Amino acid sequence: MYTLEATTAQAAGTANMITTVVMLVAMIAIFYFFMYRPQKKQEKETNDMRNGLQVGDEITTIGGIIGKIVSMKDETVLIETSNERNKIRILRTAVRNVDVHAEDAD
Repeated sequence: MYTLEATTAQAAGTANMITTVVMLVAMIAIFYFFMYRPQKKQEKETNDMRNGLQVGDEITTIGGIIGKIVSMKDETVLIETSNERNKIRILRTAVRNVDVHAEDAD
């Protein structure tokens, strides 16, 4: 037969299990909102910036090279890096940021 002590112990075990599940769900939610979501937002902003590149933009590459975009193809960008008109072909994914937009430089 079930006694009062056995019923109380069973209820306490169920309460501990529910608390554990709630804590696990809370930790997953915290992980999502503080790590995964901001990273995806930053990746989207970076992809939008790279897709919005225009001829005449002054850019900085991941390697620290500063130059002005001369021409663009599908996945490559040709930049001019100095007054001597040195040209370097780089991948579009190597662009870190746009320093001066073409319409702002005019």
